[in-house]
Amino acid sequence: MQIDQDLLLLNDLQAQHVAELFSMLGDASRVKIIAALLNGPMNVQALANAVGISPSGISHHMRSLRQMHLVRAKKQGRLVFYSLDDEHVEELFQRGVDHVMHG
Repeated sequence: MQIDQDLLLLNDLQAQHVAELFSMLGDASRVKIIAALLNGPMNVQALANAVGISPSGISHHMRSLRQMHLVRAKKQGRLVFYSLDDEHVEELFQRGVDHVMHG
């Protein structure tokens, strides 16, 4: 794998943002939420059922995941549906799963 040399020269703010991103992925519940969203958009109740935590717990995690631009929200009527923010989130998640399964 070729590493972009510019990536090796992170400034302090960029390094902090990358650390915050990985910190978000350092929680098993958030990892399970992202895994569930690989199947497509879901509302809070569907995520709670899929992940096995309370709807209020899901809502708490979704706030953090939205702030880090890992998920996005779309309101449909009275329900809010969450999805992965973009293909980079899926790629990052898949790389992590591949790394864990490799060992």
